[in-house]
Amino acid sequence: MMAAPVSSIPHISNLATSGESENEKAPTIRFTGVEELFREINRVSGDFLVVTHVSPHDFDQIDRLRCQARPKGRKFRLRRYHADAGILVVTIPTELHESLHIQLYEGFRDQLVESGKSDSSGGPDPERASKGAWPTLVIEAGVSESLNELHEDMRWWFAASDHQVKIVLLTKFDLARSAIFLERWEEESCIARPGPTTTRYATASYPVLRQRIVITRDTTTNPVSYLVTSGALILPFRLLFIREPGSGEGDFVISIPALESYARTAWLLV
Repeated sequence: MMAAPVSSIPHISNLATSGESENEKAPTIRFTGVEELFREINRVSGDFLVVTHVSPHDFDQIDRLRCQARPKGRKFRLRRYHADAGILVVTIPTELHESLHIQLYEGFRDQLVESGKSDSSGGPDPERASKGAWPTLVIEAGVSESLNELHEDMRWWFAASDHQVKIVLLTKFDLARSAIFLERWEEESCIARPGPTTTRYATASYPVLRQRIVITRDTTTNPVSYLVTSGALILPFRLLFIREPGSGEGDFVISIPALESYARTAWLLV
């Protein structure tokens, strides 16, 4: 592997989540204690759980105790916490939803290696290279989580990072529709007009859907085939690296055959 200077490596996150389906409410419980929460995580059939009435103290306790060895319990991640509303969103990983985001991440990582850049997470500048820095790319996956919930994840990343996250890639597995939906979200800036209490124009950012790809499974063919609509998945270089591409550099492309293979692997895990 050829390593590049840290200043030329994009900071990448391949975190994922899964939750409610389009037609079902996400399983929701009221927080009554850490041990009861752990028991409910072991009982819930899906891989997504909403917990209400979680105070900041409760959240700290959950975060601390979940890191301790739980050999008999299901592993889980703290997906989002809304302190003002006391709502905690928990992801309980499954093989399918892990595959959905890891495959995309590896497809991008492999192109980094082929282009002579490192496959390690880093930052496009010294500030992004520091520990705890926000990524420029986030990949969110959902199996039972609705696309609307994934959109909430997307908005959270842009807002919580103070717009340091530049691309949020969503991948939604829909078993009922025999399809995978891929969405690439970025942000655009607009000039907000002065309001009653302000006299200056201000710059505001809002999320924009740049690309939507649907991969449909066709069981009428032998063997089963996968139809990709809207072309290959494109990840803009300038947003990943926070600079314009130089000579021999360009956007990263996950091709249609690669997306077909991506879907084929996902359905093997159903």
